[in-house]
Amino acid sequence: MNVTKLKRDMKITARQAMRILKRFTAFPQARHVPAGHQSADAVSAITWFHRIDLGNGVVTPSVENTPEKLPTLGIPKRLDGLSVLDIGAWDGFFSFEAERRGARRVLATDYICWGGGGWGSQAGFDLARRVLGSKVEDQRIDVLDHSPQTVGVFDVVFFFGVLYHMRHPLLALERVASVTKEQLILETHVDMLDCDRPAMAFYPGSELNLDPTNWCGPNRPMVEAMLKTVGFRKVVLHSGPHYYVPCSPRMVFHAWK
Repeated sequence: MNVTKLKRDMKITARQAMRILKRFTAFPQARHVPAGHQSADAVSAITWFHRIDLGNGVVTPSVENTPEKLPTLGIPKRLDGLSVLDIGAWDGFFSFEAERRGARRVLATDYICWGGGGWGSQAGFDLARRVLGSKVEDQRIDVLDHSPQTVGVFDVVFFFGVLYHMRHPLLALERVASVTKEQLILETHVDMLDCDRPAMAFYPGSELNLDPTNWCGPNRPMVEAMLKTVGFRKVVLHSGPHYYVPCSPRMVFHAWK
């Protein structure tokens, strides 16, 4: 499936995206890449979303302060012996973090941010993997094309910052559930928090943060109901709402098969 056909206006340039994100973020800037470092030119040539420590004093000059999110996500401290799938991996921060925590296998997948119409690219992931000496695997694939046949089934699945970009969120969660063996960790934008019933805001244009790639804002009951509908037996709100970006509260959910 070609996601770009789902929304004709979702292609935005890196410059436009940076303007949007800078308007709503106030994260401190990462350290500059030291002049003369062998990776300096390569790192500086990439538009980074994730802040990744590449070692030797090199930290990617990112849009967001990614490590700041780790305490809110509740990723197990150790993942020894487990397989991990990171859907919507982008620059790969969380994929590399899973590997650092001992996962025996990590697969990073993305489509929009790896050349499918978004403003990012796979260049950051590829460079970070090379510099870190990582064995994380990669596969360019749409969320809606995930299945046991296309990617396999994984013990733990990360689904961070993706759900609200889905035109068909319930269908997306069905695909995610199909490749989850044990646990899903989901982080998403939420909306309609004053409503006690399952409800979801719909953004047909650029209503959310001036970003036309944002489609929906489910509330907590909606996320919990959708996760149970697609087959997760236990769903809990792990943390949130968090306000990394004004007007875009975020929540983290853990779900088990």
